Amino acid sequence: MSRVGKKIITIPSGVEVSANGRTVSVKGAKGTLSEQLPPSIAMKVAGTEITFEPQGNPRQLGASWGTARALVSNMIVGVTKGYSISLKLIGVGYRAGVQGQKLNMTLGYSHPIEVAIPQGITVEVKDQTDLTITGSSKQAVGQFASIVRGKRAPEPFKGKGVRYTNEYIAMKEGKKK
Repeated sequence: MSRVGKKIITIPSGVEVSANGRTVSVKGAKGTLSEQLPPSIAMKVAGTEITFEPQGNPRQLGASWGTARALVSNMIVGVTKGYSISLKLIGVGYRAGVQGQKLNMTLGYSHPIEVAIPQGITVEVKDQTDLTITGSSKQAVGQFASIVRGKRAPEPFKGKGVRYTNEYIAMKEGKKK
């Protein structure tokens, strides 16, 4: 049995939720999102509440049941509040800037790094070393932040690289003579 799947989602004002077969669409102030639900999970919209029911044995469908509920819940939060992730560039000469739909970064390589910003995502650069990635889709924001971090992951000896603002890097001791 899924504890998450049993929870009822309350639809806030200004948000429209529609289901067409297995496709769920959520429309709000920050945009429109849609997602495919698993075939074994049924979604019911009654007034301002959404419930999910497994079509079969709830023990075997517990993971799908909770996942379906979490996806719809994340879409509702995304179109009302949105999601954001902050990154910090740490290193001498490391900086970033946005030009149009490209994120330009200098990360200690012999060449600048350009990353195309996907549609629906906005990147804000504060004082060249602090990035804030925002958007309505939790998955898209997290994926893009992971791609940017992967261009120069933090290394454990000096701590240089691109890291999430609240990320802890376990530092290693250097070589001894």
